[in-house]
Amino acid sequence: MNLNKMHFLIVRLSSIGDVMHATAVAHTLRLHAPHCHITWLASPPASELLRYDPDIDKLIIWDRNAFERAAANFSLHDLKSSLVKLHKLFAPYQFDIVLDIHGLFLTGCISFLAKAKRRIGIRGMHEFNSLFMTELAPMIESPHKIQQYAAVLQPLGVRAPDPHLILKLPHTLHEFAIHFLQKRGIDLTLPILMVSPCTTWDSKNWPAANFIQALDPLPGNVQIIFCGTKNDVKSITNIRTKMTHSSFSIAGETTLPELAALFYFSSLLLTGDTGPLHIATAVGLATLSLWGPTLPEIYGPLIPGHVSIVSSYKCTACLKSHCHHGSNACMRSIDASVVESKIRKLLRSKQCQKQNALKFD
Repeated sequence: MNLNKMHFLIVRLSSIGDVMHATAVAHTLRLHAPHCHITWLASPPASELLRYDPDIDKLIIWDRNAFERAAANFSLHDLKSSLVKLHKLFAPYQFDIVLDIHGLFLTGCISFLAKAKRRIGIRGMHEFNSLFMTELAPMIESPHKIQQYAAVLQPLGVRAPDPHLILKLPHTLHEFAIHFLQKRGIDLTLPILMVSPCTTWDSKNWPAANFIQALDPLPGNVQIIFCGTKNDVKSITNIRTKMTHSSFSIAGETTLPELAALFYFSSLLLTGDTGPLHIATAVGLATLSLWGPTLPEIYGPLIPGHVSIVSSYKCTACLKSHCHHGSNACMRSIDASVVESKIRKLLRSKQCQKQNALKFD
């Protein structure tokens, strides 16, 4: 089987972190078969991160959210319209192999609609996804998402995944980032600490009081910038108004590629288990991440330059989006003074002095 002659479709619609993890699959495939054709089906906003990926020949953007809204409203007309639109998007292409690394009933249907002879899915997925696959990836020992996703390549003879996440940005975003930071009075020669305090799971959020205790004692020359979505503005404002250390907020002001460009000029990211962690990993920004209901062994960076603090609470790694005790005790138990000390140490390290991993076209 000559993979270089194959047309692949990768199906990973969302979320931000999972899409970033899946870029390692496309990169590994490209390394082993440099002349193959790779198409990726993704949904906004995560699809923005794939627009400049050098390993992807064609990006197909399909709005999964519109489909799910139609399903929630029992709108058969809108459901049909969404699927017809997807069918039209597939029409110009003839795929040999589909790699479904999302593993939903929906993505199983999508994979079937692509009309490829081989459809390879991830073992252990739910929602009857396997019914639509012609074969499944083998069981592997590593629990990490990157390794689990890359297992779909093993039936093709590709067994050594590259753990690096891929995110390449155009030079226009380089210029955007410099202008954006300078306009806000940020000194690019001084430490820039990015802080992403909000996640999509309540159970993964470190308390506001802990952020204040960790950030307030930092040296005055450390420029603190909070980032997030528009939905995070209220939570971020709550933290900032109670801090004595000066800070900025850019929550809701940037696209994901713009945030990635700003990360390039930053020194360190403090975050939980959320999308910006993986964007930072892809652009070479050092990170300090806080973990409770999830574990870095499954979701964290696989390459050097990243530090994780894992809660030692008794029910850590419950994988619950809402704390079944109602207290978020695992995240609360992460000591703010320990986090502060780690921030200071990391900002003094060579890793945080200069970020060179991101290359602009």
